[in-house]
Order: sequence, then C-alpha cells, then structure tokens
Amino acid sequence: MKKIIVLVFILVSFMSKSQIILPLYEGNIPNNIISSKQEVDKGRGRITGITIPQLIVFLPAKPDSLRAAVIICPGGSYAGLAMDHEGYQVAQILNKHSIAAFILKYRIPDDSFMTNKQIAPLQDAERAIQLIREKSIEWNINTKNIGILGFSAGGHLASTLGTHYNEVMIENKNNISLRPDFMILLYPVISFDKSIAHLGSRENLIGKNPTEELVNHFSNELQVNSQTPITFIIHASDDNDVPVENSIRLYQSLQKNKVPVEMHIYEKGGHGFGLHNKTTTDEWFDRLIDWMKMNKIIKG
Repeated sequence: MKKIIVLVFILVSFMSKSQIILPLYEGNIPNNIISSKQEVDKGRGRITGITIPQLIVFLPAKPDSLRAAVIICPGGSYAGLAMDHEGYQVAQILNKHSIAAFILKYRIPDDSFMTNKQIAPLQDAERAIQLIREKSIEWNINTKNIGILGFSAGGHLASTLGTHYNEVMIENKNNISLRPDFMILLYPVISFDKSIAHLGSRENLIGKNPTEELVNHFSNELQVNSQTPITFIIHASDDNDVPVENSIRLYQSLQKNKVPVEMHIYEKGGHGFGLHNKTTTDEWFDRLIDWMKMNKIIKG
C-alpha cells in the first residue's frame, strides 16, 4: 500500500509540473547520428546527454484572450540542463500571470551523435518557435507575442535565436517567422570573446580551437541589428562564472542599434540564482512583469 501511495504522489507531482510533453520533431531529428548515447538524470533537476529534444508545454488554467507565450531555455554550460530552478519553477510562475510557457529541452552539443554540434541547439530553438506558431490557434497563443527566455548558456541560445533567426537551420516550407518577439536574458552567456567568455560554454558549443570567424559569429553582441527583438536583461555584478560584461556589451549594442532594452544589474547574487536572488528583497520577476506590461506583451 505504501508503494502505491508513493507512486501516486510521484505521478501527481510530475503531472503538476508538466501538462504536455511533445517531441520537437516528427520523424527524423535533423543533424542527428544514430548513437548509443543516453539521457542521464544527475539529480536536483539537472539532466545531461539529451539526444531527443522536447517541448514541455504549460498552459494557464484560466481561459483568456490570445495570450503571450515564452520559450524557456534552461542553462547548464551546453553540457546539461538545469530543468528545475531554470525551467519548471519559471514556467509555473509565468502561468500564474496567464502567460503560456514552453520549456525547451534542447539537445546538448555532442560530436558523437551530431553531424554539426554547433547548430543543434539553434535548430531546436527555431523548431520550438515554429511549432508554437503552428499550434497557436490550438493553444490560444498571440503569434505576435512569442518570446524566448534563457538562463546562462540558455541565455546564449535565446540570444542566438534573437540575432540569428534568419539563418534557417530547419525545414520551413510555410516560411513561418522564426524571430522571437522579445528576449528575456538571465545572467546570459553572450560573447565568446575569450576575455569575458564562459569558456566551458564556448568550448562545448564550438570546440577548443575555434576560428576567429566562428567566435565572432557566436558572439551575439556582434550580431545585433535594428531588427533584433526588444530585450530584458538581469545580471549580478559579482557573477564570477559569466562576467557581467556579457550583458553590458549586449546592452550597449542594442542601444547603438536603437533596440528597446531594459537591464537590471544587482550588486550581488553571483551566478545561477534562478527566480530568486537571495541577496536582495527585490524580485527581478516583478520587474519583468512591469516591463511586459509597459511593452504591451501582457495586459496592464
């Protein structure tokens, strides 16, 4: 009897976290090689070895007019994904504000099962926004209010989609726009300039000895133009893993190109604080909601 109760509790707990789990692709996954590689649960919400990308769908319970949507990219140095505090927790709080949330369980770059590991995460981000726009009627989504949110290396992926969306890496017969309408970046990896880069993320994505051209291509502060989506940025000055200079350079580039941007830099907080920076009573998520209202992404 005890075993049954525990099993029911686990099932209910899981169902409360994820409403729908969808494979990102129908049929063959692009850029994949058949491999014995398997996904590994490292505990505390961290998973590695992701070979089958998925979209985990959280739809608000309350019926609403066409709602905004946010694709969530957890961080993990392009070596794994922090699915709990940079995924599930964020999706749940977005739902409380009637915002549809989609956790992107993207592939981890790996030469052992990819023909080109550098583009695999971007392919998955492109497919995520394409899929949401394809299912926008079914999910009651406003196709002009679909954004992407990323933490750390997930912030690099989010900003890569925001600056490289014209590089179509997936099949797109219907020419669905792959451009996010806004970006939300939390202590993001932005630049692969060695002086400020998070070297683990850089090496995992583009290798140990990348060309200068490749470094510049994936240094997203260099890829901003006037069509880059409006952006909201959070960072801490004492982040010793991803220097705050990453966010500052992106902010400056967005301003130079006259792209609306709001940035909050906390004195302390370090790296990886997720929803709550314990060094301050200020909640960055409240600032985000204010910004989304100001930009008419959600109702004021």
